[in-house]
Amino acid sequence: MIALLARLLRATPAGLPRLGLAVALAALASLSSVALMGVSGWLLSRAGEHPPVMYLTAAAVLVRAFGIARGLFRYLERLVGHDIGLRLQSALRLETYATLARTTLLGRRRGDLLTRVVADVDAVLDLVVRVLLPFLSGLFVLLATTLVIGVFAWPAALALLASALLAGALAPWLAARLSARADAAAVPARGELANVVHEIARTAPDLVAYGADGAALARLADADTHLRAIDARAAWTRGLATAVQTLAAGLAVITGLWFGTEAVRAGTLDHTMLAVLTLVPLALHEVFNDFTKAAQTWTRARAALTRVREVLDAPPVGSGDRAAGTTSDAPRFAVHDLAIGWPAAETLARGITFEIGPGESVALVGPSGVGKTTLAATVLGLIPAASGTVDVQGRVGYLAQDAHVFSTSVAENVKIGHRDASASEVEAALERVRLDVAPDRVVGEAGTALSGGEARRLALARLVVGDAQVLVLDEPSEHLDPETAEALLDDIWASAAGRPLLVITHDPAVVARCDRLVRLG
Repeated sequence: MIALLARLLRATPAGLPRLGLAVALAALASLSSVALMGVSGWLLSRAGEHPPVMYLTAAAVLVRAFGIARGLFRYLERLVGHDIGLRLQSALRLETYATLARTTLLGRRRGDLLTRVVADVDAVLDLVVRVLLPFLSGLFVLLATTLVIGVFAWPAALALLASALLAGALAPWLAARLSARADAAAVPARGELANVVHEIARTAPDLVAYGADGAALARLADADTHLRAIDARAAWTRGLATAVQTLAAGLAVITGLWFGTEAVRAGTLDHTMLAVLTLVPLALHEVFNDFTKAAQTWTRARAALTRVREVLDAPPVGSGDRAAGTTSDAPRFAVHDLAIGWPAAETLARGITFEIGPGESVALVGPSGVGKTTLAATVLGLIPAASGTVDVQGRVGYLAQDAHVFSTSVAENVKIGHRDASASEVEAALERVRLDVAPDRVVGEAGTALSGGEARRLALARLVVGDAQVLVLDEPSEHLDPETAEALLDDIWASAAGRPLLVITHDPAVVARCDRLVRLG
């Protein structure tokens, strides 16, 4: 995790100086709080003797200065600390997206992967703001306060140092140790909960239709109960550590009062400093209040960033995102003696040979699991062929069986096929696929504001606006009623006029429209 943080700091402009500035500002804010308590204690003690007011002027000014400085430095520390934290978070998220773009399949569940990309990446911000800044600045404040107190009464300084180590080091360490397993388990447990929620949200109608909603909700309740148990254990250990810190603070006050009183009796300490030795430990121990939570945050952040590293270090499968390709005057594609299968997995089919020329259509059929979609991924160049050759000429377009519709406008969804498409090109694409909706209409999450046929037409419009010359369609009539499917197929064949067309299907109506049939399995 430290290596990852160091790499992100190097990749971020002025990353290390910004982090150093944030630590310095945090230390100045905490020092201002400690100094405010110390000077206030001395001022009250000295004012009780009713000296001339001029004797109190400097202390009164310092009280005001430290009071203002505490808020000012804390505000600046929040600005700079969150700035560097968000910069590192952005750098890590971009690196994660770039890694995902280089692979075709990571083999992880979508809800868990979403948690890794969003929530787990956010852990780098927690690492900076809630772990590094408090601990580094707290160490500096502890050393500075101990040295200053040591000038007046070294026994009190040693007692203060001992209590500070108990509250700022031992208590957080024990809390982290006691809840280490729970804290480490909290991150994947949150991913499991997200995965269950994602599955239920996507399949809710089917679950209800088949009477499986009760079992699905029971899984959700179990995942939630497990996560709440983990959080409860972490809270219990945090409460225990807080009690130890409170006792340590009380011990620091008592020992400061004890050694200060002895020093005043011995004449080695001015009696007005007794209030300083008593009150400064209270302000110093306030600095340690968040150390226990920071220690637990460290464990969770380490677990979260480890999960992100697994995504970053995972070997890519296939080629990931590819350029759309170049146009051709004679679009066609052919496969010869092709063997297909996902990398590092068994070969699904061998000896596949066919050719599709301009204006020709081929139906690819076969039982589920035989490798039809794998063949499409191979033709598209997303994964390499196990053996054989694939020759594609022209810009390739792919209509996936579960083409995702994003929660944005119709126009933005169409532009996925061609991001620089103009408004007129988007309208022309919608007209060609006969999708009569306003381009600025928001379609909702996963296209919930669209019917099944409209969602398929929207996905088809992406191919049209991208001027795809070779079309690969995966189950274009799936989940549509016969009338809607027939109308959609009419539009697909009209849009594909003069283009090679490969259709993966189980639908006899689609097979009947094609010129030839290729059977797998």
